[in-house]
Amino acid sequence: MEMSRQWTDTLHTEIDSFKETIGAFDRGEIDRKAYKGVSGGLGSYAQRDAAKHMLRLRLPAGRLTMDRLKFLAEVVEREQVGRMKLTTCETIQLHDLAAGQVPALMAEAVGCEIYTKGGGGDNPRNVMASPLSGVQPGEAFDVVPYAEAVTKYLLSICRDIKMPRKLKIAFCNGVDDCVHSAFRDMGFLAQEDGTFALRIAGGLGAARPSMGVLVEEHVRPKEVLYYVRAMVDTFCAHGNYENRAKARTRYMQDTLGPDGLKEEFLKNVAARKGAGGLELNGLEAPADQCRSDGEITHPRAIPQKQPGLYAVKYHPIGGILPVEKPRQLYELLKDIPGAEVRIAPNETLYVINLTAAEAERALAATADGAETEFECSVACIGATTCQQGVRDSQGVLQAAVQAVREAGIPDGALPKVCISGCPSSCAAHQAGAMGFQGGVKLVDKKPEPAFKMLLSGTDQLGRARFGQEVGTVLEKDLPALLVELGKAAAAAGQSWGQWSAEHANQRDAIIAKYV
Repeated sequence: MEMSRQWTDTLHTEIDSFKETIGAFDRGEIDRKAYKGVSGGLGSYAQRDAAKHMLRLRLPAGRLTMDRLKFLAEVVEREQVGRMKLTTCETIQLHDLAAGQVPALMAEAVGCEIYTKGGGGDNPRNVMASPLSGVQPGEAFDVVPYAEAVTKYLLSICRDIKMPRKLKIAFCNGVDDCVHSAFRDMGFLAQEDGTFALRIAGGLGAARPSMGVLVEEHVRPKEVLYYVRAMVDTFCAHGNYENRAKARTRYMQDTLGPDGLKEEFLKNVAARKGAGGLELNGLEAPADQCRSDGEITHPRAIPQKQPGLYAVKYHPIGGILPVEKPRQLYELLKDIPGAEVRIAPNETLYVINLTAAEAERALAATADGAETEFECSVACIGATTCQQGVRDSQGVLQAAVQAVREAGIPDGALPKVCISGCPSSCAAHQAGAMGFQGGVKLVDKKPEPAFKMLLSGTDQLGRARFGQEVGTVLEKDLPALLVELGKAAAAAGQSWGQWSAEHANQRDAIIAKYV
């Protein structure tokens, strides 16, 4: 996905200019708001402690190739990076950086085709794809080439457009919808006939979470860029530039109506097709690997559609990737043909294209990760780091995992939960079987740290729905609530899904004690 020399030269010029901006901020010469307006466009934000910074590494389709993995390993060691966070947009964030480190890392990342441009701010964000696309049994077709082509196109025009807010695009391979194509700004769903179904103007957030509007049932893959550009045109023409709270694409469903939005969008598609020049030709998925040295059976070893090959799943608790892990994985994988790491939207890593023996070694190298469905829970970086954060989502997840382990709750008795530290929905809490949104609760007329609780959301393909709010639980009580719910499901000998559906009254009575 290499960009042109002219484009990268311009990026380096922007980075050189940014050195002055971040230096001025570090010296206190510009305020947070002014700084954020510049830094976000290059994928960096100041943390809550203004002396520390985050840099978001944009990884189209969540691909951590060997070159990128090597870069990450070297940077973490050389720069003594203290924290890394996997994100729900399939990127990696480097945290706790000093001001001087940020522009240097931006520039160095270009060498392995990591472009931080547009990683934040009112820009097209990281284009997502099903993390196992290309290797997953049952998929319609490999969508990664299209995610990468769209990324390249959007980066090529991002300096020439001014949208009201960010634009998030996802490609689903037709097996599961962990990338949330049903409620993204644009969601392309691969179909067995070789086309995409397309939904637009969906999204989460504190106000008006919305499913996308189905605007086309059979988008030809080679015409994908026409639809992407038409979405940019529609958003620029009808998005809200006056009120940022209502500036996301989903609000166009209100101002235009779903039918009016569809009509306007398809009109723009026709206009772009008439102008021509955006057809995708020659996109080919990588050739299948043909290697085998036996079989392996393990909960984290997933058979690929290529006979004899496996993907290994690894979920670091809270999506906090141990700093030693990039080096460990690189040394393990560097000589394996076709090996690659993929980042999933649920903060999970998948190592793909491994034989049984190679998978055994990868399992050993990732044995420090989640061991149960509940431990695969998702949490944003939280208020201790994020300027926008309200609650410490990472802290409460760690406390809950510890409490559940000490209580001996068996695997399956609790679901994967999604914890957002504020209303921004970075952990997609509305789409979880159990979701929590950071806030406050008045106790004796005093505000106490708390989380709104939502139940019964799902991102299951074809059945997506948002969870329903059931009340607000104090932060200090959240681990105890989860333990009591897990014990009840375990006592019935059922999984969370079974128990929650068949014993809703008992479930609600337990929740009522806390909310």
